[in-house]
Amino acid sequence: MNRPPVPLPAEHIPPGTAEWRTPNAERWLAAAPARWAHPLWTLLALVASLVWDIAEAPVAPCTSADPCGTDWPGLGMAVVLLLTLYWVWRQPRLALAGLAAALTGFAVEGGFTSALGEPSALAFLMAAAFTTAGLIHRLAAAGRQRAWALEAAGPVAQPLPAAARTFRRGRLSFIMAALLLGVAGFGCWQVQQVADAYEERAAGATHLSGRVTALERDDDDIDIVEVEADGRSHRFETAYPEDFPVGSRADIVVDGDWAALVAEPYDAIGWELLAVAGSVTGLAFLANGVDGRKRSRRLRREPLPVLHVLVREGHDDGRTWVFAADDPEGLRPILHFHSLYAFEEEEEGKEDEDGGDAAVVELDKITEILKGEDPPPPLREAVLYGVPYAGAEIVFVAFDDEDDVEVSVQCSVTAVKPVGPGLMERGQRRHERKNPQRPCDEIAAGMTPSAAPRTWTAHGFSRAVGLGLLLVQGGGIWAALEDRPSWHWLWLAVGLPWLVTTVATALTWRVTTDRDGLWVTGAWRVRRVPWNVITSVRHSGDGIRIGRAEDSSVELSPTGWAWLERRLGREPHAVRTAEELRALLLHPELRPREEAPAGRQGMPAGPPLVALSALWGAAVLLLL
Repeated sequence: MNRPPVPLPAEHIPPGTAEWRTPNAERWLAAAPARWAHPLWTLLALVASLVWDIAEAPVAPCTSADPCGTDWPGLGMAVVLLLTLYWVWRQPRLALAGLAAALTGFAVEGGFTSALGEPSALAFLMAAAFTTAGLIHRLAAAGRQRAWALEAAGPVAQPLPAAARTFRRGRLSFIMAALLLGVAGFGCWQVQQVADAYEERAAGATHLSGRVTALERDDDDIDIVEVEADGRSHRFETAYPEDFPVGSRADIVVDGDWAALVAEPYDAIGWELLAVAGSVTGLAFLANGVDGRKRSRRLRREPLPVLHVLVREGHDDGRTWVFAADDPEGLRPILHFHSLYAFEEEEEGKEDEDGGDAAVVELDKITEILKGEDPPPPLREAVLYGVPYAGAEIVFVAFDDEDDVEVSVQCSVTAVKPVGPGLMERGQRRHERKNPQRPCDEIAAGMTPSAAPRTWTAHGFSRAVGLGLLLVQGGGIWAALEDRPSWHWLWLAVGLPWLVTTVATALTWRVTTDRDGLWVTGAWRVRRVPWNVITSVRHSGDGIRIGRAEDSSVELSPTGWAWLERRLGREPHAVRTAEELRALLLHPELRPREEAPAGRQGMPAGPPLVALSALWGAAVLLLL
């Protein structure tokens, strides 16, 4: 039976605050962006067309007259395109500006003309048009939602709570932006240093024209071109061996033992990638910080509409889910966002006056959350400040739980997202699956008492996961040992223990119950868990977790792939196992009456798998 919502005292509800009821919420949800405009589809179309167009675009050959140096305009366009892909998901208005810049560059390069004869260029234009239509539709939908929310709130407007007025957004984003843009600037400076060093040395070097005598690939899979000039042979690394066929002429510059191809004078690709990565991430953080700061200032500027709603914190991801005021069981969420607490500056010293008891309670709560043993967060009455719509920022006031004596003020730190059909509802469906467990009495009703021990073992999907990871493990060992000893072996030493544990668990996990408790077979050992110390049994994150009093929990992970099993219309085997174990825990009359013999207790597969991995590694070394 669900607990009633935690009430919000009348003194914390501004006079005249309207309840956001189900009919108004449904109209608001109906105005949400359509499925076709979800950012995932536009991103897939845009990325696929870009990859195709780049792969099909002819590459200009490197020549002495037009050497392959640093293409600053090209790097700038790469930054714009990558930022646009990110903004399509997060910032529709900035994404429109990014698309306009990208299409301008496309036109300058003659892309519109080539689109008439090149399918890849035409596909990019169509994807850009589809993306633009999706972005405009999302902005229009946000406008409609804003209008419906204002109508539901009515004429009442209230100033923000004092704590929310001191809340500042964007500080971390600005710090990260400064650091990353500094990294980008350092990368650009290094690129210019490499180019200037080449130009300075080439100016005093001897310019020669030679003949390409050989093309080969060294042990590190790097293409090498050999040029004979002035009676000497010179070897150069090349990124474009097709530009230097054997027998062709190649210009070089020589200064003592130093020599370089005129067509490929230097290699600064590493610094160029650093500059691009730093620019993209730095500008993304900067845009997020500016946008967050503008939105928070807009909230503080004038009195805001208010709505009386219900809220609940997500048990698995910390999101705040908002429900209609007349949905006391929290069955139909309206929107969600992430939030942080806001505190009045003059109240900072009050925390120390509560003594150590409050700190101990909070520490206990954090410990329960980390162990996954905390109860589902309650549904709470709240007051929303601000106009909710897709992409907005809002503030709400509510009690954290029924034991609180003071309300908390929380400000959104991510944009509001409506809960709609399809992709946007996945998070809440996952939330509803994990927290409201099936009634234990219902599960127990379908079980019959048994004298013999009961056993649940890995099957189907769990073993498929194990076999897939076993192939990854074998491939990783081959790839690491294929080359001579190097730092790549460090990755093998770090990752192999985790892989062995995961594979062994997925392939052979087992739980056996008898009259005295559970036999839990993991990767490395079989553990005995008596009934009288078990506090909980739950399925979490594709694993089964058994809580024990005054001791750490026993966990089996992974035990399958619940997401895929549900998508295929099947009840996940591990979820059913956890439910039946919970039923046996709460209904002792259903437990087996006999002890489990040694043959039913299981055998860990970790040690044999270690031996198998060692044999495979030895075989790889012998074969290579």
